[in-house]
Amino acid sequence: MPTAADRLLNLLEEGGAQYRLIRHAPEGRTDRASLLRGHPPEQAAKCIVVRVKISKRQVRFVLAVVPGDRRVDLDRIRESVGGRDAGFADRQTAERLAGTVSGTIMPFAFDAELELIVDPALLETTDIFFNAAALDRSVALRTTDYLRLARPTLLDIAQGPGLDRTAPIEQVA
Repeated sequence: MPTAADRLLNLLEEGGAQYRLIRHAPEGRTDRASLLRGHPPEQAAKCIVVRVKISKRQVRFVLAVVPGDRRVDLDRIRESVGGRDAGFADRQTAERLAGTVSGTIMPFAFDAELELIVDPALLETTDIFFNAAALDRSVALRTTDYLRLARPTLLDIAQGPGLDRTAPIEQVA
């Protein structure tokens, strides 16, 4: 079975994406990885697996992706999927669904149980940066290629000053 890194690189290659691999010292924190890669934190794709409780017995998982200088708005995610409660998935579940260890989760949902939701603020630059299933390897990916290949739902899910919380949900086709 291919690793998460293999799946990513295959997707990028087969999809004709414009990207580059960046080798750096091992780092899983978004702010520190951004420094090592040489870009502003807002260009980093911070990826968090969120557990949304729909009912007593039904749970959904969301791969929330926000700019690296922002936090995930759990209430906004809960509202968007019609849940009663939302919180961070436990580490074991997040790593199982992402196919990689915490700190290296990529902004792609390769597991059918994960719904990919991306904050549009991340997409305001030409390239996005993220760890590529390893603490010492990252990808700089053209934003247009990311949208085309990942096909995320776009929703304002980042907490930060001056963000509009009234924007409608948009599905990228």
